[in-house]
Amino acid sequence: MSVPALHEDDVHPLGLPGRQLRWLVAPGALEAEHCSTCVIRIAAGDKVRPAHSHPNGEEVIYVIQGTGRVMVEGEVAGVKAGSTVLFPRGAVHMLHNTGSEEMRVVCFFAPATSLENYNMYEGVDFPD
Repeated sequence: MSVPALHEDDVHPLGLPGRQLRWLVAPGALEAEHCSTCVIRIAAGDKVRPAHSHPNGEEVIYVIQGTGRVMVEGEVAGVKAGSTVLFPRGAVHMLHNTGSEEMRVVCFFAPATSLENYNMYEGVDFPD
């Protein structure tokens, strides 16, 4: 048996509004039965768009680089490298890079998900 391992540079990036996403644990990458994982890169000043939710599971994010803010169900909190945030099942959320460098975030989903399982909310944004 070989060690199931993968480097993010070996995964084709998806250019999505406000971020570049690479699925690390998902069909076609490392395959797991009960979870999925991606890493996103958010340029300085960008927001992950649109606001969205995951109706079938939870998401936990871990910020590995940069600073910004997160919105969950209309409440806003600051985040920086080392921050972990839980997005409960069905909670509408967004992420905004407020810093001057790229923000890198690892996103963990349980059960496993894909973009097809997101609910999108085009009219939702951070409060002023």
